[in-house]
Amino acid sequence: MNVYEEQKLYHTSQERERYETMATLYSLITCLDYLERAYVRGAVPDDAYATQCSRLLGQYKTVIKLVTDPTQPPPYVFRDVHDFMRYFHMDHPAAVHRLVLGIPATVEHGESQAPSMSAHVVAETTQNFITLMDALKLQMRAKDQLHPLLSDVLSAYAQTGTEPEPLRAKLLDWLIALNQLSASEELDEAQAREMLFDVEQAYTAWFKGLARGA
Repeated sequence: MNVYEEQKLYHTSQERERYETMATLYSLITCLDYLERAYVRGAVPDDAYATQCSRLLGQYKTVIKLVTDPTQPPPYVFRDVHDFMRYFHMDHPAAVHRLVLGIPATVEHGESQAPSMSAHVVAETTQNFITLMDALKLQMRAKDQLHPLLSDVLSAYAQTGTEPEPLRAKLLDWLIALNQLSASEELDEAQAREMLFDVEQAYTAWFKGLARGA
């Protein structure tokens, strides 16, 4: 190797695409970590944080599919995002937590000040609950089927500010469990029944909260 010559990381267009994709993933994780830290310090408003966090998470979900494969070794392909971060010595715990959940902190913890519930919020929350419960009853089990539906439930649920914390924690646990699956992996029958039970409990508790607030 001539140290005075520029060394190329790639020699084909396919190799170049791989490196560019890995660079994109690296930058997304870094940006997400900075955003999380800024939010914790109160340096970014809730609405701006939620918008940017959702955008970064959406981009991440697209890119991660291009660089992960449990059957292939690094450096071109990685088993998961944790494998990628270890390989490149990335230390971004705030980003890791957000990637594990797959939703913004405003949804994870609820709105800082719960707004008064409009008919639109009630209808949206009800519809999201029913859609998720119907999906489970129709034996939908894959991550790519259930994760978006559960995310929608938590997003709408957080706007009401009425949910008991234990039930929120259960739904978040299911979101984490789904997020750790590959897109094609599925819950088994026992897990699906347990998830349906927890979602139905949350839905019932939410409806009782509406009645008490009426």
